[in-house]
Amino acid sequence: MPLNPKTFTKITSLIHNTDAHPLKIGEQYSRKDIYKIFNVPEGKQGGNWSTGYTSFNNDVFVFVNISSAGRTGHDYDNKFIGDDLQWFGKNSHSLQNASIQSMLKPKGNIYIFTREDSNNPLFTYQGNARVKGFHDTKPVKIIWEFNDEKEIRHNQMAEEIDNPTRYIEGATKKVSVNVYERNPMARKKCLEHYGFSCVICGFDFEKVFGELGKGFIHVHHIIELNQIGKEYEIDPINDLRLVCPNCHAMLHKKKPAFTVEELKDIINDNR
Repeated sequence: MPLNPKTFTKITSLIHNTDAHPLKIGEQYSRKDIYKIFNVPEGKQGGNWSTGYTSFNNDVFVFVNISSAGRTGHDYDNKFIGDDLQWFGKNSHSLQNASIQSMLKPKGNIYIFTREDSNNPLFTYQGNARVKGFHDTKPVKIIWEFNDEKEIRHNQMAEEIDNPTRYIEGATKKVSVNVYERNPMARKKCLEHYGFSCVICGFDFEKVFGELGKGFIHVHHIIELNQIGKEYEIDPINDLRLVCPNCHAMLHKKKPAFTVEELKDIINDNR
């Protein structure tokens, strides 16, 4: 089966730049795309590739279903907790399983891919991960962190807590606010709906900075964080807006913050 044009472009760029990372965060790939990118021989395709995780040439590839059951029917509590990913292995694999050990003591990269629909053949690449913590249970529970300095992470949300103690009644509230503010799945849905331009001034980082600015934008909460009394689930369309850092800073020049409409009026009045 021929590669789609976007995947062909990715592979071509790798041929001309051997130092380039083979995958781009936020891009979508099918397993067949990955076979071609990493030159996986036909005889080593399928099998464990289709059941959640596998190893090839010292690298580990992990395919995660979030908020949906996998093709095998298992429905684990895989989810992002802030910038980290909570993930569960196969029921039959203990901590001593060779595949799990290859994750705890990696010899190469650990590539993490996620999807929210098990019928979708495309996975979103989340990044090169390392184990942050694990639990010796069945299934094994692992917390992944993404901290590869060679990768550009556009999917991290900007913090809105300029003085955390102002908003905190206890440690639990501080954790809850930070966790839900940085949920990359919420950001992804917000970006898909609104695009990458500032909703207030229209600034587009990619148009000005090219590839460096692609996918960069701040995420602003319509409901101020100091008004959140407990852990809550964000509605990415109704609760979030995309703004440039300048407008984001101006929104929070007063308490409570200006609304998006108020800041637009201020800009228009001064033009």
